[in-house]
Amino acid sequence: MYKITAYISRTVFYAIAMTLLVFISLDFIFGLISQLEKVTETYTALEAFYYMSLTVPRRLYDLIPYACLIGCLAGLGLLASTSELVIVRAAGVSVKRIAWIALRPALIFIAIALLLGEFVSPYTEQMAENRRHFLKYNVTQQAPQKVWNREGNEFMYVSAVLPNGVIYGLTRYKFNDQHQLESASFTKEAVYRDGYWQEKDISITYMEEASVRNEALADRRWETPLTPNLFNILVLAPEDISLRNLHYYINYLEVQNLTASNYSLAFWQKILQPLASASLVLIAISFVFGPLRSVTMGQRIFTGVIFGIVFALLQRLLGPSSLVFGFPPVIAVMIPIFLCIALGVYLLNKAR
Repeated sequence: MYKITAYISRTVFYAIAMTLLVFISLDFIFGLISQLEKVTETYTALEAFYYMSLTVPRRLYDLIPYACLIGCLAGLGLLASTSELVIVRAAGVSVKRIAWIALRPALIFIAIALLLGEFVSPYTEQMAENRRHFLKYNVTQQAPQKVWNREGNEFMYVSAVLPNGVIYGLTRYKFNDQHQLESASFTKEAVYRDGYWQEKDISITYMEEASVRNEALADRRWETPLTPNLFNILVLAPEDISLRNLHYYINYLEVQNLTASNYSLAFWQKILQPLASASLVLIAISFVFGPLRSVTMGQRIFTGVIFGIVFALLQRLLGPSSLVFGFPPVIAVMIPIFLCIALGVYLLNKAR
């Protein structure tokens, strides 16, 4: 029994690894071609390659669920094509036992994806985006990174964020309770020091009842709950943020009485991705024992690609739908997973 377990696990593991290698290679090449179109005098081809290298962990995190799906289809399909699965079942190994054996190597890749998504890709992605931004646009040009935030009656916009606690192009708009603009200030640079921001070179415009008054300051202290970590979170897309930082930022938004729907959706997508990957593996296993038992390898891979695309589209449609129609994001994330598990269990029971 040990030899059978090791053989099936090894076959599935190699199939997933090869599938992932093909996926990441193609994704890297096409991404690099896209980046080469954006090359400037400072953002060179070498820097474009370096940027793509830094984004590899995030790309691996995104691709592993679909590599598990197609890899399991390919690995078990290869065993089915050579009648080895028939021999294994004739030896008294049940379908459920084979399914568990095939699932174990996929769990290794799921664990790798979880570690990448939490501890590696958020930081490499931030490094990549910051480096590309400051190479493509000189800091003094203050090309926008589209960082907006709100605290009570104050709205703020930051042109550029450095990961070491320095921000450029800080614009702050203060409104009264009647939603009328009271003042607007622009700060060229702000540095974080011991729990507060030290603003430098500030110009302020006050909206008074009968006039507009301008004021210039050399420096100013800004007390705010916004830390460099929060600014670094704001720079990234919600799906690129780690679970810990997502939880941290969601709590911050709730304290400020702001909506956190986008970040809640990203939080549930990340926390349930291992279950989503496992459900895709279950579908692959059930397909091999069910409708794809006697088809060619090409048909199995094609079916896996189509199913993976449908699963991804369903996730992308239901996620924004939860934001529009107001139902909990966790339900939107769970629906495709539940459908996969239900279909997989049904096909496996039918194959017994």
